[in-house]
Amino acid sequence: MSGLEVFHEKQRLELCAIHALNNVLQERVFTKEAADDICKRLAPQCVVNPHRSVLGTGNYDVNVIMAALQSRGLAAVWWDKRRSVQSLCLEKVQGFILNVPSRVSLGIVSLPLRRRHWLAVRQVNGQYYNLDSKLKNPVWIGGETELNQFLSEQLSQDVAEMLLVVQREVEEDGTWLISDDRENTGQ
Repeated sequence: MSGLEVFHEKQRLELCAIHALNNVLQERVFTKEAADDICKRLAPQCVVNPHRSVLGTGNYDVNVIMAALQSRGLAAVWWDKRRSVQSLCLEKVQGFILNVPSRVSLGIVSLPLRRRHWLAVRQVNGQYYNLDSKLKNPVWIGGETELNQFLSEQLSQDVAEMLLVVQREVEEDGTWLISDDRENTGQ
């Protein structure tokens, strides 16, 4: 890398949604307390909040991520994975937050269970990085071609989902899609 550090929070408790948000923003913006406050705002009357773990260890849902991004003037656009990632207008996308199946481990023992896990991908200094909080360090993906391959592989998993992190205006005008694709889909 050319001297600039890539911000990368590592996994703690079930806080992968917070780590994914901070990693995609490239700074520590959100905390567990901030996410818990968002949960309370989303479901003020609930004794057991449906947007996080009952145990209070995190495991935040997509609504928390979307509300957190909105508080920063950003939007999360759900990606229809039936589309080719080549139809993305990458210069309009600030980053990606993926929800993928992940193995459950207890220490060094990997259990035969899978849970959902949030991870971030974004461009830093012209290169894309996998900023998964379960990784020891950011993992270099490469340029646009390698990014498209990485995202396609991730999305080929049955339950994988992807959110595009974009400016609010980009969400509203649909410019996160290449214009030919917008016309073909009626956007």
